Amino acid sequence: MSSTSDLRIPTDLLPVDGRFGCGPSKIRPEALAALAATGPTFLGTSHRQNTVKDQVGRLRTGLRSLFSLPDGYEVLLGNGGSTAFWDIATFGLIEERSQHLVFGEFSSKFAEASAAAPFLAAPEVITAPPGTAAHAIARTYGNDGVDAYCLTHNETSTGVATTITRPVGADDAQVVLVDATSAAGGLDVHASQFDVYYFAPQKCLASDGGLWIALASPRALDRIARISATKRWVPASMDLTIALDNSTKNQTYNTPALATIFLAAEQVDWINSNGGLAWASARCGESSGHLYDWAMARSFATPFVVNASDRSGVVATIDLDGVDAIAVSTVLRANGIVDTDSYRKLGRNQLRIATFPSVDPADVRALTNCIDWVVERLR
Repeated sequence: MSSTSDLRIPTDLLPVDGRFGCGPSKIRPEALAALAATGPTFLGTSHRQNTVKDQVGRLRTGLRSLFSLPDGYEVLLGNGGSTAFWDIATFGLIEERSQHLVFGEFSSKFAEASAAAPFLAAPEVITAPPGTAAHAIARTYGNDGVDAYCLTHNETSTGVATTITRPVGADDAQVVLVDATSAAGGLDVHASQFDVYYFAPQKCLASDGGLWIALASPRALDRIARISATKRWVPASMDLTIALDNSTKNQTYNTPALATIFLAAEQVDWINSNGGLAWASARCGESSGHLYDWAMARSFATPFVVNASDRSGVVATIDLDGVDAIAVSTVLRANGIVDTDSYRKLGRNQLRIATFPSVDPADVRALTNCIDWVVERLR
């Protein structure tokens, strides 16, 4: 057995790009070069001027195309990321009571925010063990029912993905809110099945964090207006009516990170130019599919998510047996292959590997060759 400190993977096995983190994710060098090429004309300029507003408009138009949004849908954005949007949704999208599906660390956060809101009734929380998916149950609107279904497209902590469908039996008074932070731009979805599809750009959109984006249906826009009319107090930075007003003007309420907007717009245009969401989903599926097939063919590796239909196309979680996953990740990192560690709170002997659109499937194949090489020397 070799020490992890002196293992050097042969260079001909290494991926071209060794970034496999689940967020912040790999940013394509071409996007960084495009940002640098803007020179003094973009960074450091006013977000109220056309130089920046044009980029916000570019991002909103690109997202409308990427998700094939029907007429009447709006692309909203603001500062704070998905974590902020959970709080925003408790103020501006849930009228009285929500239903939450919890099957990992991040899907639990929105449920906790809803439960803590003093002006909302205690939410209904449907849980499933990590590595499995929870499923919505249609309820009536009002009384002991729910007015919002809160779903998660991809649980980043566990590598479980769900198919987004409006719950059978849901009525026109109820809204479907989908956390798509690690799914948006990498997993297929149809706009008819959601009312708000919200996410941050540091995953599939290959940008930095600090921004939330929400695709809102006419039903959701009506809900926002109706809650606003009740005069429920909402901090201005979390007021969706203010966010909507600014977004339709291609700006944000307060100053955004300009690089984040530009890089997200670059990524959306890149995906659209290559074939859109279908292309991105297939590319991610090629990478994740290789990882699952590789794991099932190894004596020391197993896909964490047992049900193949629940396995994520953008975050692959692989359990290891007979070899220390931390040691494997340590050797990989020492050789320039980074962020393959398991989610810290899950506490499993596991690798977690992002297969977002920016990750080349050829690099994923190289990664598994490197893991084989490392394991052979650690066992």
